[in-house]
Amino acid sequence: MHDHEHQHSHVPTGRHALITVLIITATVLISELVGALWSGSLALLVDAGHMLVDSSGLVIALIAAHLMARPRSDTHTWGFRRSEILAAALQAGMLLIICSLALIEGIRRLITPEPVTAGIMMIFAIIGLLGNLVGMAVLFGSRSHNLNLKAAFLEVTADTLGSVFVLIAAAITHLTGFDRADALASLAIAAIMAPRAIHLMRQSAHILLAAAPKELDLAEVRQHILDIDHVIDCHDLHAATIATGLHTLTAHVTVDAECMRSGHSIDILHQLQDCVAQHFPVSIEHSTFQLDTPEHRAHESLRH
Repeated sequence: MHDHEHQHSHVPTGRHALITVLIITATVLISELVGALWSGSLALLVDAGHMLVDSSGLVIALIAAHLMARPRSDTHTWGFRRSEILAAALQAGMLLIICSLALIEGIRRLITPEPVTAGIMMIFAIIGLLGNLVGMAVLFGSRSHNLNLKAAFLEVTADTLGSVFVLIAAAITHLTGFDRADALASLAIAAIMAPRAIHLMRQSAHILLAAAPKELDLAEVRQHILDIDHVIDCHDLHAATIATGLHTLTAHVTVDAECMRSGHSIDILHQLQDCVAQHFPVSIEHSTFQLDTPEHRAHESLRH
């Protein structure tokens, strides 16, 4: 007996952690909005906008976490695991919009600075910093479970850095009267948001476009397959990531016609599945191989 069991049921979604962080983030968001309107600080307003995006992102992440836990069916054969990728892409898109708005307004205020109330700005920056530190602590242990939780953790981390920049700008303004420090802080917050958003968008797009896992060299996989006894050719080789930690691979493998007649082909199939599950940085438990003979090649329409 040779059994390759594929488990879909248990998916770490981190829903309780996400709910906790959403409550914290929403509280900090309200306080920063009040502080921004009271003090006139653009940096605090940009950070509040960042928090608004993050709150929306956390709601999206919670919806995705709920969908990920739903069982697969004949209609959705992978369940809703890929919802985490869609959630991450949406969060990245929202962050890029906030970055663009912060850049435009920050440059405008550099040219034409507006007065801010540094003391009030500092108080609300401290409130934001403490709230974000708690949020980071809540998500720290589950951040590597999937792309959805990773996105949420990175958002809270960026919020923490944003609060630090606001606090520094408030201190500089209070000590020196340099009002442009507020605009510079808002640009700095946008600068730390943008690379994270771009990286998250690229990761999401890589998966959504069904690209091969970055850790997997398909040329090496093909060579491993060709090194198996009685294997003549390997073609139509495809690999993709469905969701975090869930990878698939399919291939057409041509073997000696004698192997098919003698029943030895089942041993080759075992070797193929064991190979892709054990020999590479990415373990592929979901593999599908079509074994054929050289005579069958004339019946194939797909050629890669």
